[in-house]
Amino acid sequence: MSIVPFLNKINALILNPLLALMFFVAFLIFIWGIVLFVAGAAEDKKREEGKKAMMYSLIGMFIMIAVYGIIRFVLNTFGISTDVYPLKP
Repeated sequence: MSIVPFLNKINALILNPLLALMFFVAFLIFIWGIVLFVAGAAEDKKREEGKKAMMYSLIGMFIMIAVYGIIRFVLNTFGISTDVYPLKP
């Protein structure tokens, strides 16, 4: 029994969907930050909250892209296919 098919399934069924979901949530927080920033143009507190939300979501998205790249690098280093869609039985 080889570990490569197991790692391919973990990558395809857990890691990739989890990273995509986290990226989507960070994108929604970024949009929410824009809304806070624009809607609170008259209030400094709301503008600061919007700036913080946008900054933290951008940092989170950058980290997720870096993690995705690291995962692909490690998988390619060990010769594990990064083409996981569609899954082969």
